[in-house]
Amino acid sequence: MFTENITKKVRYLFFSLRPQQWIKNLFIFLPLIFGKKLFVFPVNLKVLAAFFLFSLSAGAAYLINDVIDFEKDKLHPIKQTRPVASGKLSIKNILIAACFLGILSVAFSFILNISFGWVVIVYLVFNLIYTKILKEIPIIDVFCLGFFFFLRILAGGVIAQVQLSRWIVVMTILLALFLGFNKRRQELKLTEEKANSQRPVLNKYNIYFLNGIITVLTVAMMVVYTFYTFDRRTLHEFAINHLVYSIPFVYYGILRYLYLVYTQGRGEDTTQILLSDRPMQLNLLLWLIVCIVVVYFGL
Repeated sequence: MFTENITKKVRYLFFSLRPQQWIKNLFIFLPLIFGKKLFVFPVNLKVLAAFFLFSLSAGAAYLINDVIDFEKDKLHPIKQTRPVASGKLSIKNILIAACFLGILSVAFSFILNISFGWVVIVYLVFNLIYTKILKEIPIIDVFCLGFFFFLRILAGGVIAQVQLSRWIVVMTILLALFLGFNKRRQELKLTEEKANSQRPVLNKYNIYFLNGIITVLTVAMMVVYTFYTFDRRTLHEFAINHLVYSIPFVYYGILRYLYLVYTQGRGEDTTQILLSDRPMQLNLLLWLIVCIVVVYFGL
């Protein structure tokens, strides 16, 4: 009975780390891929290690977030099932686990690369500030999500020792804002009258405003990615302009996501879409294949 109870708590703790959300940390690999170091050993292994360390730090941040948002999560139709909000795990145990994972991820991050270690610390500290203060300020709350994505590609660039392309940085931030505002839109639609009691910041948004922002970001992403494929530095680095063939996949991915949000009411959980929507998965795979073929084989 005791062993079974421990096993359940470990399983609940693992779920609280939200491993499905770690898919966001795949952005760490972008500098490696577009920096033409995907097949360079041991750089590729270091980036892989950085991915797992960043995921551990993200897990620690999620645990702290669950503790801080404990009361609000109990009112949310989906978040109330989380181990902390549902009472399956005590706040004390969560805090102990968060401190342990945070210290562990930071320590090994500094061992891997000093600069990477500082990026992880900034990520953890800013996560705390975001959870306590910034997530309740409209617009700023979503811009914080963009900053988190920037830290991910910065971490990848530091480990791979690749200078980040300004286009990739801008595109990543625009994508994060696009996903963030879509997330707010769906949260607002789901909570409706309960928005004020569950997340006060939602009461400061409205659907028309969010629709307008999403439209602007959609156009901006398409334009920026197109400019990236034609940029002089891009042509110089890859010695060929065939990266333009990846444009249709980017456009389709953006429009497919909007289709799922506006016609099927999805979008509150981006990772759930990526993990369950087959057309989106196939599109991402094809985009990645085209990029690797162009970048590494010049075809």
